[in-house]
Amino acid sequence: MRLQRKIYLTPEEYLAIERKAEYKSEYFTGEIFAMAGAGERHVTIVANTMFLLVSQLKGRPCKAYSNDLRVKVSPTGLYTYPDVVVVCGEALFEDEHKDTLLNPTVLIEVLSESTEAYDRGAKFEHYRTLESLSDYLLISQDKTKIEHFVRQPNDQWLFSDSPDIDGVMEISSIKCKLPLAEVYDKVELVRPGSKYLVNAKNRLLLLE
Repeated sequence: MRLQRKIYLTPEEYLAIERKAEYKSEYFTGEIFAMAGAGERHVTIVANTMFLLVSQLKGRPCKAYSNDLRVKVSPTGLYTYPDVVVVCGEALFEDEHKDTLLNPTVLIEVLSESTEAYDRGAKFEHYRTLESLSDYLLISQDKTKIEHFVRQPNDQWLFSDSPDIDGVMEISSIKCKLPLAEVYDKVELVRPGSKYLVNAKNRLLLLE
């Protein structure tokens, strides 16, 4: 049986392919990794979070981007697509295409069963090497919970979480707040024996 030789690409080759591709892929150490499509809950949480950040950042020197903007972790060479990105001050890009951001201030990932371990582990290790990064948030999509890691002066990371539907996660570095009831607005959550739909009035509506 003949084994197929693995093909390794340069970053330039990856970007040339990625800019023409129909689907998004990550890149690391010469290899391309296809990204799975997002489900309805994931998309709704991202949209709600983007709406909250964009509305609060109006008239201020920070800008929020959705997961269509690629981020390069320059110290490690990872190219990836965070679910939500905030950059404050001048946005720095890898080249004239301006589709690969180098200096994110806040990164947010919505967890899924297939990516949770990666987002918590190896991906966060990559993100921590970004000098510009001040905050990293993980948002669950199967329960109301936001986890928040804040960079400290000694380059350690302070952890906090907010699992309460009435709670608010504050991102002090960009002076923004994420009320969980609004992050999870219209998101269907499955609980043992029943389903709930979160609405913007902080109520869990029983579906079945």
